[in-house]
Amino acid sequence: MVNEKAWYDSKTIWGALLAVAASIAGSLGLSIDGGAQQDLAEALVQLTGAAGALLAVYGRFTAVDLIN
Repeated sequence: MVNEKAWYDSKTIWGALLAVAASIAGSLGLSIDGGAQQDLAEALVQLTGAAGALLAVYGRFTAVDLIN
C-alpha cells in the first residue's frame, strides 16, 4: 500500500499559498512577516487535520452499512 499524504497536509503547500496571499496583501498595503506566515501555515495544517478527523467520526456514526 502506498503511503501518500493529502496535499492539504503539507506545510510546504500552505506556506506557498500564504506567500501568495502575503504578496497580494503587500500589494494592497498590508504587511505579514515571515514568522506569522509560518505560524499560520502550521495552524492551517492542524485545522485541516482536525476537520478530517471530525469528518471521519461523523461518517462513522452516520454509516448505514458495515465495511467488510
